[in-house]
Amino acid sequence: MSRIGNKAITIPSGVEVTVAEGNEVTVKGPKGTLTRKFSPLIGISIEDNTITVTRPNEEKTTKQLHGTTRALLATMIEGCDKEYTKTLQIVGIGYRAALAGKKLTMNLGFSHPVEFDVPDDLTVTVPDANTINVTGIDKQRVGQFAAVVRAAKKPEPYGGKGVRYKDEHVRRKEGKTAAKK
Repeated sequence: MSRIGNKAITIPSGVEVTVAEGNEVTVKGPKGTLTRKFSPLIGISIEDNTITVTRPNEEKTTKQLHGTTRALLATMIEGCDKEYTKTLQIVGIGYRAALAGKKLTMNLGFSHPVEFDVPDDLTVTVPDANTINVTGIDKQRVGQFAAVVRAAKKPEPYGGKGVRYKDEHVRRKEGKTAAKK
């Protein structure tokens, strides 16, 4: 029994969902349009502003696809209605970020600046030198770009310096001098 897969998805006002042949779902909303092709094993039906996802049998792979398909549809609808945002913070003396056009440049204590090209479907803003906001309608693309930026300099446990998510807790360790006391 898939608890996630059996939940019905309500379509908010202003969002249009169409299911084409071959389980290709298109979601149009005020923020943009997303299209995704799903497995033909899963049934997707729209009735009265609700979407139901059904499976034909009880095989393990079909059960897995059932919950995954429903979750992906829900994130597509939510992204087209309101955008997803990830906020990154840069911690460290001399560490900073700047945005020039579609290029994100960060100084992270290396001998060279770290540069990233911002994808066309994402919006990156730098409100101050130590904060980066990644915004877009596709949850996977927002999370992936934020993870790639964070991987440039992960927060280290001794000084806490690096790039971290806004609400991320960094486990701190004591240094060598703590043991000598």
